[in-house]
Amino acid sequence: MEKPVISCSPEVMGGTAVFSGTRVPVQTLLDYLESGESIDDFLLGFPSVDREQVVQFLEQAKDRLVASAS
Repeated sequence: MEKPVISCSPEVMGGTAVFSGTRVPVQTLLDYLESGESIDDFLLGFPSVDREQVVQFLEQAKDRLVASAS
């Protein structure tokens, strides 16, 4: 079974969606990308998140967006 990419728990950041195994909110990645920063910039700033987590998150978000628009 594949480990979840994101998790939400009241004990971690008050239930904010974070990358699993970290305290890094997924919103932080979205903020970086929205402001024109790269994934590499994000990973440098948050070394507890790995590239695979970012890619999986973005792929899942894309799949959900496409499915909801269909």
